[in-house]
Amino acid sequence: MRVEIWADIACPWCYVGRGRFERGLQAFAHRDEVEVEYRSFELNPTAENGSTPIIDAVARQYGRTRDEQVAREERAASEARALGLGYRVGGRVHGNTFDVHRLLHFAKEHGRQRTLMDLAYRVNFADKRSVYDADTLVDIAVEAGLDGAEARRVLADAGAYADDVRADERQASELGATGVPFFVFDRQYGVTGMQPSELFTQALEQAWQDRRAA
Repeated sequence: MRVEIWADIACPWCYVGRGRFERGLQAFAHRDEVEVEYRSFELNPTAENGSTPIIDAVARQYGRTRDEQVAREERAASEARALGLGYRVGGRVHGNTFDVHRLLHFAKEHGRQRTLMDLAYRVNFADKRSVYDADTLVDIAVEAGLDGAEARRVLADAGAYADDVRADERQASELGATGVPFFVFDRQYGVTGMQPSELFTQALEQAWQDRRAA
């Protein structure tokens, strides 16, 4: 059974939602027979590359006050920490995630997408490093078991895996996704947003039963 997750590495609710999904998956009896595939979705495709402080950038993007955005960040931090995930409210920057998505498609070809996604989330939300820095992306590619020189070549070629990113985004639109995280179970059921872990387990069980019946 396949689960596809549309997400953006810059999205705190994707970070928390993925953690909750993983908990729901662990509670699913047939978890070893589930293939998880990450799909690209850019929340801000026109963003510049990684220099503006995250709170200021996102507050401006969504028309919030700085205090409102700080409150949202603190809520996300609380939800993340409840799952044992690190989260830095301040000190992060906001940027364009297209290169991260391209590198994730490269990792997918080599069977390392899930590992790279883990590392990219951790760096973006918990570390002092930045996923908007090419050297950092190469470093985490190596940590994920990928060839560093190949990863650097992918990042240097703006066209590498660009079509794959755009194809994911078109599919999201065709499926009616207007935001992320967006979870699709065996192309039968869709779950949107940061849902409880138990709901993910229920969705997995329902999709599994339907698959067996078919």
